[in-house]
Amino acid sequence: MGRLFGTDGVRGVAGRELTPELAFKLGKAGTSVLKKTNERPVIVIGKDTRISGDMLESALAAGILAVGGNVMLAGVVPTPAIAYLARHYHADAGIVISASHNTFEYNGIKFFNGDGYKLDDLLEEKIEDIILSSVDASNHVTGEKIGRRLEAEEDASDLYVNHLLETVSYRLDGRKIVLDCANGASYRIAERVYRSLGADVTVIGNEPDGININDSCGSTHPEKLQEEVLRQGAEIGLAFDGDADRLIVVDNLGRVLDGDKTIAICARMLKKEGRLQDDRVTVTVMSNIGFHKAMEEAGISVDVTGVGDRYVLERMRETGCMIGGEQSGHIIFAEHTTTGDGILSSLQLMEALLASGKTMAQLSDEIRIYPQVLVNARIHNDFKKTWQKDPEVAAEIAAVEKAVEGSGRLLIRPSGTEPLVRVMLEGSDTEEIRPLAERLASLIESKFRKSDEEE
Repeated sequence: MGRLFGTDGVRGVAGRELTPELAFKLGKAGTSVLKKTNERPVIVIGKDTRISGDMLESALAAGILAVGGNVMLAGVVPTPAIAYLARHYHADAGIVISASHNTFEYNGIKFFNGDGYKLDDLLEEKIEDIILSSVDASNHVTGEKIGRRLEAEEDASDLYVNHLLETVSYRLDGRKIVLDCANGASYRIAERVYRSLGADVTVIGNEPDGININDSCGSTHPEKLQEEVLRQGAEIGLAFDGDADRLIVVDNLGRVLDGDKTIAICARMLKKEGRLQDDRVTVTVMSNIGFHKAMEEAGISVDVTGVGDRYVLERMRETGCMIGGEQSGHIIFAEHTTTGDGILSSLQLMEALLASGKTMAQLSDEIRIYPQVLVNARIHNDFKKTWQKDPEVAAEIAAVEKAVEGSGRLLIRPSGTEPLVRVMLEGSDTEEIRPLAERLASLIESKFRKSDEEE
């Protein structure tokens, strides 16, 4: 068996790869690790709206109780709510049951520590070691040592809504806003937040049935939101994913803004308000060259990390950076949260919109996002670490980089999960850069893809 934990917890098809037996073991093993520092650890559990959430929640909770941990069940809440609640309740850990933007048949289990940060690699490895070595962590837990389910004095959703409202000081009375909650974890909370601020709210993607999460809606499918914004004549549309840790925006003209534009707009606001420490922002290697140019013009320096919001957060914590994120809409505002938070990010964007006195379209147009072409080269896994040493490939890479110098950039990276090398090229004209990317990808594939017989 390989590693259980990926870059964002344990994931798989619920009932096949992510089974109740595995969830039970994760609960036992995680609690056993936490008991090294607290004999009776408290763990807060939240979930999204997937049909498999109840099954996995029950199994996970049973595993925790079996080794003497106590659980608090927060119900259906966004992922960032669990990060907040773990801190609020002074819990030892928080666990989210969600597969984020994936379709309903998938699910995942993700751990946060008591400070609301994703569990570090060392602790994940300890949990894995217990499971993979088949150690029975509940051998001697009987009688009064068995854990209990704790009842919170306050409703988890109420606490999180109040937390979100405390991050802003403005009103939105009468302003037309459309929300797309992806039939996921934000389907009640997002509307409550915006109605509390006085907004004229239209909500779509707020009728979860266990299988329609992320189904042609939410941050990965903003088409219905675009239509609704135009139909309503709204100022803005805000789309979240299944666990509401991402935000994708639609402006008043029905155009989509990705995470790069949202981060750029918010970073400029933070700088203007004196809240951007060291005039610094953190993004991944996938951020568009247009983002970098906008930040340069604004006098904001950019730190670049590998792909993944956990790497963004690690760099932010090292440098004290106040904002960072990804094109996908994971955005972290260190002043208010310890993880990506779609609703909180939308509130910060609304603050920037109000302060600007402009429309969302006008703010968007101030940041030029360059065309981006992505072409996959299928190669054999044996060559994923050596393909770049080939002289012909190196020469072609140099030629492409020279062709886009000053107006674009080339990024090549192996896939972490598939036998692919991804060739991403940015430039001012799609018609010019696409042939360059396709030619380079074709060269790599022709040299390093083994025949069907060899594979």
